[in-house]
Amino acid sequence: MRKGYLVCYDIRDRRRLVHVCRYLKGRGLHLQYSVFFCSLTWEELQKVKARLRGMINEREDDVRIYPLPSSPEVVALGRGARIPEGAHLFLEGVEGRGPWRGGDPD
Repeated sequence: MRKGYLVCYDIRDRRRLVHVCRYLKGRGLHLQYSVFFCSLTWEELQKVKARLRGMINEREDDVRIYPLPSSPEVVALGRGARIPEGAHLFLEGVEGRGPWRGGDPD
């Protein structure tokens, strides 16, 4: 069963930062500079954690993985409040909610 996770990081070395970001782009949705949403099974989560552990310097870097509730309510303020025009966001497992589409809500 898949579950949603926020993966957030603060990486001090630029080379490690680029490496971590590229890795996560292949596994999730890039929400903000250092924040990804990932939908993972338990096994996939274990692999992601092991891979990230091997990429970072645990004395200098900080990676956090937060599990999300099964029916998250998202509040976005400021620049992040809109989904880009033409984009469609489908939330797996969230009943009663169709796709959220980019553009003006009106």
